[in-house]
Amino acid sequence: MQIPEYYNPVAREIAQALVDGFNRHYRLFRATSQQAKQLFEDAEWQGVQKLVRDRIQFYDERVHETVQRLRHQFHADLLDDEIWQQAKLYFIGLLTNHKQPELAETFFNSVFTRILHRDYFNNDFIFIRPAISTEYIESDPPSYRSYYPKQRGLRHTLRQIVADFGWRLPFAKLSRDLAWVIRAVDEYFAQGWPQAEANLQIQLLSSAFYRNKTAYLFGKVVNGGQVYPFALPVLHDADGRLYLDTVLLEPWRIGVLFSFSRAYFMADMEVPSGYVQFLRSMLPTKTKAELYTMLGLQKQGKNTFYRDFMQHLQHSNDQFTVAPGIRGLVMLVFTLPSYPYVFKLIKDVFGGPKEVDRATVKAKYQLVKRHDRVGRMADTLEFSNVAFPKARFSDELLDELRRLATSSIEEGSDTLVIKHLYIERRMKPLNLYLMNSDTAEKERVVREYGDAIRDLAAANIFPGDMLFKNFGVTRYGRVIFYDYDEIEYMTDCHFRRIPPAPNPEMEMSGEVWYPVARNDVFPEEFGTFLLGDPLVRRVFLQYHRELLDAGFWQHKQQRIRDGYIEDFYPYPVELRFCHRYAARLRRQGDGAP
Repeated sequence: MQIPEYYNPVAREIAQALVDGFNRHYRLFRATSQQAKQLFEDAEWQGVQKLVRDRIQFYDERVHETVQRLRHQFHADLLDDEIWQQAKLYFIGLLTNHKQPELAETFFNSVFTRILHRDYFNNDFIFIRPAISTEYIESDPPSYRSYYPKQRGLRHTLRQIVADFGWRLPFAKLSRDLAWVIRAVDEYFAQGWPQAEANLQIQLLSSAFYRNKTAYLFGKVVNGGQVYPFALPVLHDADGRLYLDTVLLEPWRIGVLFSFSRAYFMADMEVPSGYVQFLRSMLPTKTKAELYTMLGLQKQGKNTFYRDFMQHLQHSNDQFTVAPGIRGLVMLVFTLPSYPYVFKLIKDVFGGPKEVDRATVKAKYQLVKRHDRVGRMADTLEFSNVAFPKARFSDELLDELRRLATSSIEEGSDTLVIKHLYIERRMKPLNLYLMNSDTAEKERVVREYGDAIRDLAAANIFPGDMLFKNFGVTRYGRVIFYDYDEIEYMTDCHFRRIPPAPNPEMEMSGEVWYPVARNDVFPEEFGTFLLGDPLVRRVFLQYHRELLDAGFWQHKQQRIRDGYIEDFYPYPVELRFCHRYAARLRRQGDGAP
């Protein structure tokens, strides 16, 4: 960018206003993470969930405030290009010693694109690439702490690690928990511990990560040139004391904690790039976009994702195609085979008996964004006015876009702009997965499907349309729900049993003999359209028969209305110490936590 000969003082004031707007946003963001620690200690689980929901709105609220300030104070819509170019230069200068420069640049982009038309989105006006390096930004306290077990022993070091998080609640039996951690590590290194090198140390992120009823400690053991990541979940027992629930040592299991199907973490980070860099050293398969998103910085995650996607387009040449599977009635879905995501846009006209409209569909997706996804609903990235190279679209896909979503696209000679778009992680549709699975895998995934419905119900979510095509299977074999146009809160539904027919003739007629309101649900009917395959029916009835009974759903509703929040473990229950070492618990006379 050329530096203009004359600087307009308004440009500097605009840059300062943008920095002020971002700083206010991040102060509030950090305050929620600091509050999360207190809510965890007080076991205020409803408060934790509300904090996560409210925090998602903070960014857009601060962007709106800043836009309004710029319009009121500087008549921002009328400013010429040179002032905006100068404002960007001043903005870069103000970020020289900033602790969150990458987030501030994204905030600048968000404000700018709210003010000016998208035709102006180019390198001269917004940050296409980062202008400020995030390497080696100092933090107080440091992003991570280091401990040296060779000096005082592993058990004492682990005890100090836990103490340094400063929870005011006592641990029920910390010595027992630490002994189990060491035992689990011994079992993991069944062939013997690696020889201790001179640089042996345990590094731990300084802030705990709070989500649902759990505080997670993330760290790694550095020994020579080897790095061994670990995660320690901390929970409350029935008496309000703390305990270590397990230790996760496999990188892929730790990565599942950062899955797109989970709620965002709350962690107090002065320098978020330091946290992302540390986590990537533990979990190299996780992208920066995924980690920023799961740290609650979803706008930064979205921005980073888009940069990665543009890079991928530049270095690939395959075509976007219609996604495999049964065509949806509401969403048009396409994919790029070389990229692990799907792209979804709302059709102009919905097929079949759908009674929702475009605004309702958007509201349903926003509901999922703000709700606890409990590992069973896919998170989405929502974009507006995304320009794609038109030549990369297959003829079949272009035809479907023109026929089914005309209002959502703008065609140029070389580009195709999609006005509103959802992007989510690609999964194998459950109906296709079942068709191509052997008997054992089919049995496992049908049981998983029922577990997914149970988890959703416990989280106050009724999927609405429970057909297999609306669920997907992840690379880890987990069943996830991803079609949200009929989703409802459990507490808004009326679960009923089908009343007896007044006479045999009416029962045999196939006609409904009872009144049905909009939110009436009859679980007895689920089996009719779900359990046609004999093997699927056998397995489903073996493990999940009660899902066909209105009483199950009514009971779940009442627990939700009573304020009860279920426990959800993002790792197998068999790994929990209370299960893994249950025999020792019984011998010692301890109850399970």
